[in-house]
Amino acid sequence: MTDDRPGPGPEIAHLDTGVPHIARVYDYCLGGKDNFAADRQAAGEFVKIMPNILLTVRASRAFLARAVWFLAAECGIRQFLDIGTGLPTANNTHEVAQRAAPDSRIVYVDNDPLVLSHAKALLTSSSEGRTDYIDADLRDIGTILDAARDTLDLSRPVAVMLIGVLHCIPDGDDPYEVVRRLMAAVAPGSYLVFGHPASDVEVEASAQATAGLNAKLAAPVKFRSREQVTGFLDGLQVLEPGLVQYPQWRPGPGVENTVPTAAWCAVARKG
Repeated sequence: MTDDRPGPGPEIAHLDTGVPHIARVYDYCLGGKDNFAADRQAAGEFVKIMPNILLTVRASRAFLARAVWFLAAECGIRQFLDIGTGLPTANNTHEVAQRAAPDSRIVYVDNDPLVLSHAKALLTSSSEGRTDYIDADLRDIGTILDAARDTLDLSRPVAVMLIGVLHCIPDGDDPYEVVRRLMAAVAPGSYLVFGHPASDVEVEASAQATAGLNAKLAAPVKFRSREQVTGFLDGLQVLEPGLVQYPQWRPGPGVENTVPTAAWCAVARKG
């Protein structure tokens, strides 16, 4: 990402920089600069309790890149709906997909005003492909699908990307139904690319760190166990190696994965 960032615009006029936001906390953990003191403080306290969270956040980005490349280069997928985009960083979905297949089309979705202010960094595209950005919450499925149709043909296979976002949906809003509705709207042959923070890896540290983070966030997050996240994959064909931790999903040759990452991930196909 270049450093030609826009100045404050109307989309961030109402931004409360004194309250941490999960997208900016993750940005800080990735070594980014689009965060504020409150985000850095929240991240720092989390890292003190659970140092491996830095590895987990970075492993999630590496998983995204491997999964997108696999789908574009090996599975022939040319359409990607990336929900919970986060702040632009290296190897964004459109960059990876269009390196493999320049005609790929990508729609990003997020609802953080700071992400919106940087959307132009996500709207670069190969001449053959196209990218778009939708300002919406994951729960606004109708809004997302209606706007996505301007760029994507939902009668053809789409990769739905839900990496590090479903923990922002509380149980009371039925995140499982959110995933079911999204996958019901895309064509057979579509894929779900899924990643979710784990409550059952480094259990005590995870619980303590999450409680501390939630005390500061305006919108609390919920880490879930492997058994709980399995429900997001119901009705889909889970590709090998199954539901695993980020570094275990099709790592490169010679890569050893000895440090646990507190998240579960999978790529699954709709039949």
